[in-house]
Amino acid sequence: MKKSDISFSYPVRAWAVWLLSALFMFYKYALEVSPSVMTATLMSTFEINGVELGNLAASYFYAYLLLQIPAGYLLDRFGPRKTTTIAISVCALGSILFSASHHLWTAELGRFLIGAGAAFAAINCLKLTANWFPFRHFAVMAGLMMTIAMLGAVGGQAPLSAFITHFEWRFAMETIGIAGLVLALLFWFVVRDKAPSHTIERTLTSPKISLMKSLKEILKSSQSWWLSLYSGFAFAPVMVFGGLWGASFLSESYHLSGNVAAQAISLIFIGFASGAPVFGFFSDRMGKRKGVMYAGTILALITISFIIYVPGFSLPILLILLFLFGFSISSFLLCFTMIREISPPILAATAIGFMNAFDALFGAISDPLAGKILDSYWDGSIQNGARIFSIEAYQTAFLTLPFFLLIALFTLMKVKETYCKPSYPTSLP
Repeated sequence: MKKSDISFSYPVRAWAVWLLSALFMFYKYALEVSPSVMTATLMSTFEINGVELGNLAASYFYAYLLLQIPAGYLLDRFGPRKTTTIAISVCALGSILFSASHHLWTAELGRFLIGAGAAFAAINCLKLTANWFPFRHFAVMAGLMMTIAMLGAVGGQAPLSAFITHFEWRFAMETIGIAGLVLALLFWFVVRDKAPSHTIERTLTSPKISLMKSLKEILKSSQSWWLSLYSGFAFAPVMVFGGLWGASFLSESYHLSGNVAAQAISLIFIGFASGAPVFGFFSDRMGKRKGVMYAGTILALITISFIIYVPGFSLPILLILLFLFGFSISSFLLCFTMIREISPPILAATAIGFMNAFDALFGAISDPLAGKILDSYWDGSIQNGARIFSIEAYQTAFLTLPFFLLIALFTLMKVKETYCKPSYPTSLP
C-alpha cells in the first residue's frame, strides 16, 4: 500500500460523508421519477392533457438545467457542506409545496424547486467522493453512488405506488418533503468539505476562479462537449421511459395493473443500480472507458427496442429485458469519470455540472415531446378523468428513444480514450 493511500484510508467519517451524499442522490431520484406512478392521478387532479403532464414533470428539469453550471461553481467556491444543506432543504420544501398544490402553476413551482435543489446532488456526491477517497477508486465509488441513487428511483416506483394506493398522493409527497428536511439537518452536522489529510491539487496560482473563467475553460474543450452530448442522449431514454411514460405503456400493452407496472419499471433502476459499480470496476481493471460504454449503449439500444416494438413477450422475459436495459445503460456513467479525468481539479465540479446540464436539457425536451405525440394520437378515450393512449400512440412517441441511443453511439466515436488516467493540462491561462 502506498503512503498516499494510508493517509486516505477509509475512516468512519469518510463513509458517513459519502453515505449522506448518496442518500441525497437516493432522495433526488425518488422525487424525479415519482410522477410516473401518478400519471393518471395527476391528469385527473389538475384536469390536464399529455403535454401539460409532460411540462409538469419537466418543470423539474427546467430548474435542474438552469442550475447545473452554477451548482458546480457554488460547490467549488463555497464548499459542499453549506451549499448542499441548502439544496436539500429547497428540494424538500418543493415536495411539500407540490403536495399542497391545487393549481397547476403551484404544482409546477413545487417541481421546479425540487429540481433546483436536486441540481446539486450528483455534483456534490462526486466532489465529496474526490475529497475523501483516492483518485484510483473514483470510478467504483461513483458507481456505488449511482447504485444508491437508483434504489431511490426504485423507491419512487412500486413502493410509492403502494403508498399512494393505501393513503393519498398528497400525503406521500408531504412525507417525502419532511424526510428531506431531516436529511438536510443530518448533512449539516455530519459532513465536512474534505478529509483532514486531503490537499486538492491546484492548477492556478489563486485558489479561486470565477464562474466565467471556469466556464470558458470547459467550453473550449471539444471533449467536454462530446462527453456531455453522449451523456444527454444516452440518459434521455431512461428519463422518458422509466421516469414518466413507461409504467402507463406497460399497463396498456401488457394489461398490467398500475402497481405491477410500477414494479416492472423498477427493474430498470434495479438493473441500473447493479450495473453502475460493475461497469466502473471492469473499466478500471481494463484500463479503458470507451469500449465498455460502447458495449453497454449497444445492448441498451437492442433491449429498449425489443421492449417497445416486439410484442407478446411473456412477463418473465419482459422483466429480464427491463433489467438488462437498466443494467446496460448504466455504462454511460463512465463519462462522468472521464470528464473528471480531462478536467483540472479546480474545475471538476463545474465540468460535471456542464455535463449534467445536457442530461437535464434532454429531460426538459423529451417528456413534453412524448406527451405532445401522445396527445396527437389520442382517440378520445378517458378513464377516471385521465386520458388513455393506445399502444400505437406510445410506440410512435417512443421512436425518439432508439434514435437518441443511436446518436449517443455516434457522439461516443468522437470521444478520446483517457485510459483511466488524468489527462488535463498542468496549468491554465
